[in-house]
Amino acid sequence: MRIDKYLWCVRYYKTRNMVTEACKKNHITVNGLVAKPSKEVFPTDKVTFRKDQIVRKITVLDIPPNRVGPKLVDIYRKDETPTESFEHLELLKLAKEHYRKNGEGRPTKKDRRDIDDYTTDFDTDEEV
Repeated sequence: MRIDKYLWCVRYYKTRNMVTEACKKNHITVNGLVAKPSKEVFPTDKVTFRKDQIVRKITVLDIPPNRVGPKLVDIYRKDETPTESFEHLELLKLAKEHYRKNGEGRPTKKDRRDIDDYTTDFDTDEEV
């Protein structure tokens, strides 16, 4: 089975086009070699790919006949992603919150729109 179809079937990507784009950006490797979307994968292959700032490592256990449900994904792959990768993602999220907490500093564009909506609601109530 092609690598783009496999990663789509085991629900790592929403569309095959997203997998193709990741392959073109060299984010996907099979057995240590950069993979094109048409690269064939077989059971026992090691697939490494980067998605959402996490380098994921999986081993192909079996080839699915078509896209499978989320509960059946573990039959076709073994996830070997180190837990440090997920901890690193949590640290990145915390770092973003550190710079500006809600209610501090200039309002964001969304905050500004919410304020405008709030004030225009009161203006229309007074005119009626």
